[in-house]
Amino acid sequence: MKDKLLELEKLAISEIDSTKNPQKLEEFRVEYLGKKGQLTSLMKQLGRLTAEERPEAGKLANLIKNNLTERYEAAEKALLSGKMTGKRVLDVTLPGRKPARGHLHPITLVIKEVCRIFSTMGFRIVKGPNVELDYYNFEALNLPKDHPARDMQDTFYISDNIVLRTHTSPIQIRTMETRKPPVSIIAPGKVYRRDSDVSHTPMFHQVEGLLVDKNVSFGDLKGTLTGFIHQMFGSETSLRFRPSFFPFTEPSAEVDIRCVMCGGKGCRTCSNTGWLEILGSGMVDPAVYRFVDYDPEIYSGFAFGMGIERIAMLRYGIDDIQLFFKNETRFLEQF
Repeated sequence: MKDKLLELEKLAISEIDSTKNPQKLEEFRVEYLGKKGQLTSLMKQLGRLTAEERPEAGKLANLIKNNLTERYEAAEKALLSGKMTGKRVLDVTLPGRKPARGHLHPITLVIKEVCRIFSTMGFRIVKGPNVELDYYNFEALNLPKDHPARDMQDTFYISDNIVLRTHTSPIQIRTMETRKPPVSIIAPGKVYRRDSDVSHTPMFHQVEGLLVDKNVSFGDLKGTLTGFIHQMFGSETSLRFRPSFFPFTEPSAEVDIRCVMCGGKGCRTCSNTGWLEILGSGMVDPAVYRFVDYDPEIYSGFAFGMGIERIAMLRYGIDDIQLFFKNETRFLEQF
């Protein structure tokens, strides 16, 4: 019996080592390890042995069965992975794998929400070029070449007169050049500045808005932005308008909201002030109108601009702007 078992093991190993396809592998399993296989048949004969021979023969039979089973499983794995033949084999018995579904990026989600809110107020969405003329990016916005306020925006220059736009305000000028009032637009898009740290990136997203018509007042600006903030952050959100300076608006104001992280108690995010600045705004400076042939004696208007990354960080409680650009699935899957 011992000799028969060892001879069977030798024959089986030789056969499985030469197996190169799934059909032959299955034939091997049936021939040697199946219920009616050769090894099973031999093990059924162990009962005919004497009491002295049976333990040793039984132990050997189990060792051979384990050895052949391990070799069979290893061969099956190698065959399915393609290591044995160089071609991967499809195991139709495995459960199907659902393809991963993509999600909208949090920046995209916020842009869509901002556009939705202002669209319901009657603003039209417009877009413009990322590579912009100095004239539209600065000069027509009351920023001549020697204006010190240009230092507020550290610019990527392609040439003396061509830049990567530092804001989406040039779209406002391009729109007013081609349309007479009333004008009410928002301009979402990417903008570029030479700045990079935990709270800044060289490329980021802005949405800027413009409304020009007869008898537009600062009260209209406050009402529009208050309505936007309450829709974006909740009707209970406190906000304030704080005097500021922008070359293309006069008067100008920055808008702060009560810190969403600490509820106004003071924390690291709000520098212990209880307030967070979220956008800039103001009445369009009459000097801008001369570039687009609008009569400032007849028309007035307001403009505003916000960084989408900042809005998204406050809306979702994110403390590192770089998470938006690292493409980490654990972060993105939360949205």
